[in-house]
Amino acid sequence: MSATFNISGEVQTWFDGLREGEVWFDFVMASTQSSYHSRRQFLTVSALGAASLGLGLRAEPAASLLPHGRKLGVALVGLGGYSRGQLGPALRETELCELRGVVTGDPEGKGKRWARDYGFSEKSVYSYDTMHQMIDDPNIDIVYSVTPPGLHLRDVLAGAAAGKHVICEKPMAVSVAECDEMIAACDAAGVRLSMGYRLHFHPYHLRVKDAAAEDAWGSPLKMTGGFAYRLGDQWTWRQDKALGGGGQLMNVGVYVIQSAFMAMGGQHPVEISAYEEPKSRPELFREVEDTIRFNLTWEDGSTLAGVSSGDFGQNDFIASGTEHGVKLGPAYSYRGLRMWENGEALTPISGFNQQAHQMDGFAEAILKDEPSVVPPEMGRRDIVVTSAIYQSAAAGTPVKPVF
Repeated sequence: MSATFNISGEVQTWFDGLREGEVWFDFVMASTQSSYHSRRQFLTVSALGAASLGLGLRAEPAASLLPHGRKLGVALVGLGGYSRGQLGPALRETELCELRGVVTGDPEGKGKRWARDYGFSEKSVYSYDTMHQMIDDPNIDIVYSVTPPGLHLRDVLAGAAAGKHVICEKPMAVSVAECDEMIAACDAAGVRLSMGYRLHFHPYHLRVKDAAAEDAWGSPLKMTGGFAYRLGDQWTWRQDKALGGGGQLMNVGVYVIQSAFMAMGGQHPVEISAYEEPKSRPELFREVEDTIRFNLTWEDGSTLAGVSSGDFGQNDFIASGTEHGVKLGPAYSYRGLRMWENGEALTPISGFNQQAHQMDGFAEAILKDEPSVVPPEMGRRDIVVTSAIYQSAAAGTPVKPVF
């Protein structure tokens, strides 16, 4: 079987069929007999406030942040499934930014339909070859690269050259060198670069970050997690190494890596080991991994045992310390997330749009001249980790990552 790609055209995303956690780890709650003083307050806040945490992430009303009441304009670069199913609809809910343009391989057809549907000018519909003309478009402040990872460098450089701030969808790139080139280009152009990391805005995942900030875990921390779903039998760009940078590790495994970093307060692991399981469908995964398991170890003895796969379903994250433990499952879906702290279920959160909060978060950082919650250095860090995972799996030996 062979496949060809029109790089300047649309490349379909395939997130729409994610299955929520079919495989669950047994949760063994850590000992809670500690006299750690602030932990009691931490748990009380969690139990009483989970439903509202993050639903009012912004202290000031939106109107006070918008000059002359004008929202920042966003142009989506690539109109595949993630733009159609998630980002476009989310931009109808955002308070600080709105959709004002698109970049597509089909500007006359698909592009103009988006302009009609979302009410922006057809003059702000671009092709990949004319994207540089955005420099003269005052309606667009931010470009959001939603193309495959192998095309992110192209999009980010074009956005920076046009003087626009940039959001780059995950994973950031197919190599650390490309990440460095993106960061340097945006710095040179004087524009902001941010990652499309939606989970850093969800109240449950904020609880994981809070646990690290409050030193609530105890040490060492034992973490397990997996994000996997069975891919269909049709070969797509997700199995093309040049476009995807790898297989399901790059696609969804990076979420598990982010969870571990959140739980560890951003600390870097000192050793990484990994192995690839035998491929059940080698004709489909001829260029990239199917199932890969990876282990990260930190200096204090904390560990993550993670997995990503295109062969089965899994969607969970568990972190257990000597004084505190959490479980999320589903952990990584667009909606319907669930969380337990020390065995007690938190109130389910309904109607929380992760993508809307993520894009508003970047708009707020621009308007207030503050750092992004999900800066490009975070995206680069995760590519260092995924690169080390692939290196370890290929060599059959642990790797000490260099950040």
